[in-house]
Amino acid sequence: MPFRIIDLVVAAVLMSMGMMMVPPAIVSLPFKLAFFAVADGWTLISTALVRSYF
Repeated sequence: MPFRIIDLVVAAVLMSMGMMMVPPAIVSLPFKLAFFAVADGWTLISTALVRSYF
């Protein structure tokens, strides 16, 4: 859900700036990676994987 919100915000900003030919997915990728790092995504994924085995 948060990644979809990032996509929508980036698309809205690009459209408001008149940059219709720039793909929003390319622009939003760095924001998604930064959000994943800030949200401590690797720890959440590795913890979930370890817990699924035990």
